[in-house]
Amino acid sequence: MFAKILMMVVFIAAVVAIGLKTRDSAGSVEGFVLGGRNVGPWLSAFAYGTSYFSAVIFVGYAGQFGWKYGISATWIGIGNAFVGSLLAWVVLGLRTRQMTHRLGSTTMPQFFGSRYGSEALRVASAAIIFVFLIPYTASVYNGLSRLFEMAFGIDYTVCIIGMAIVTCVYVVLGGYMATVVNDFVQGVVMLVGIIAIIGAALANNGGFMGAITSLSQIPVEGSEMQGALAGFFGPDPLNLLGVVILTSLGTWGLPQMVGKFYAIKSDEAVKQGAIISTFFAVIVAGGSYFLGGFGRLYADQVTFNPTTGAPVYDSIVPSMLSTLPDLLIGLVIVLVLSASMSTLSSLVLTSSSTLTIDLIKGRVVKDMDDKKQLLCMRGLLVAFVVLSAAIALWQYTSPVNFIAQLMGISWGALAGAFLGPFIWGLYSARVSRAAVWASFICGVGLTTANMFIGFIASPVNCGAIAMLLSLIIVPVVSLFTPAVPFELDQPLDPREV
Repeated sequence: MFAKILMMVVFIAAVVAIGLKTRDSAGSVEGFVLGGRNVGPWLSAFAYGTSYFSAVIFVGYAGQFGWKYGISATWIGIGNAFVGSLLAWVVLGLRTRQMTHRLGSTTMPQFFGSRYGSEALRVASAAIIFVFLIPYTASVYNGLSRLFEMAFGIDYTVCIIGMAIVTCVYVVLGGYMATVVNDFVQGVVMLVGIIAIIGAALANNGGFMGAITSLSQIPVEGSEMQGALAGFFGPDPLNLLGVVILTSLGTWGLPQMVGKFYAIKSDEAVKQGAIISTFFAVIVAGGSYFLGGFGRLYADQVTFNPTTGAPVYDSIVPSMLSTLPDLLIGLVIVLVLSASMSTLSSLVLTSSSTLTIDLIKGRVVKDMDDKKQLLCMRGLLVAFVVLSAAIALWQYTSPVNFIAQLMGISWGALAGAFLGPFIWGLYSARVSRAAVWASFICGVGLTTANMFIGFIASPVNCGAIAMLLSLIIVPVVSLFTPAVPFELDQPLDPREV
């Protein structure tokens, strides 16, 4: 227990110290939101990866999809690495950096407003981000409860409040630079932690071959396949593909992910960042889902819902980890806390900057200089952390399903609304405002309607469909509606490249 507490204290002290060290970089709006657009490839790549893979992935998704698909869940991590990371950097990174420099955009709504010449689109996209990002922020806390209770016997409420306070301190102090430097430190912890945990978990089950053999002997309900959980594509490859699409392609349209390309310092840094980010994702995402694939070997320790008989998915990975030595459990706690805090800081920074720059400035407050904007962003940042913590606590103690469902569809709604308009806006001069509106309506409308009506059984598949439709709707609607005049390949000032 002493060792575990010491690891936590050292980690929290390091996080706060980085916030203090980087506070000078947060003296302007661009410095606070984007680090002055001067962030190197290593920091940018780790910031992208740690914002991508939170406790939701490590505890929630890895447990849930590992239980459903067995070892084939590793495909989700591979998709995250090569589609969600490498391909995203190759397709979006350079173009996003150059285009946002040209347009002077610091947020995704600002990009939409400038690229399509529409303040209404800017306001609408800011509203979508606010509505769907806050519940997603709340979901980041959920992966922590069982792990902290298992390791320290600490109540979930104390855990939430402590994490909220620490995150507030370092992000309010140092803004974006505090976030990315901490993301680098937290990313190193995640890399070391996941490798150590996989090694220990396999050793507990007779090594790799012993674990695979045991997994192959477990039957899957509803499937006639023998050894499906140890198979290459698992018991349900079609639904597995839906998960790969949602979790991999979804990052292309998420404002907190795309914002990492705004801040990177040079075109060369984008190329380097693509390689670093892919390596990070292969280890962390691939390792998480690979580990989750062995979840059924711990079925006697997993909590089951007494009414439905289904496993409580958030209990699977903690059950696996509870058999590890104490020092490794301490490392796991720091790993999951790292993953959660990095994602939380990115989300609340995105929400507060978007609301300040795209909704409050010039509308609610007409005369808003840099000092007032920074004060507003810091205030909103604290408010959003408090709000997300309150939602997480309410959801934890309440039987209401609405918030949990909203958390589940947030990726699909955001990426389904923004993916098409963002990608086509970067590469095509023939995009209309009507097409952007159609994508916004389809992405939000489809995922929200499905939440209440349930015409698509899986919300994951619904989100994946919304993203693919967004990519199709934008060029199709643009064929029949007037395009926004735009000089697509206007050169940048060489000093900005």
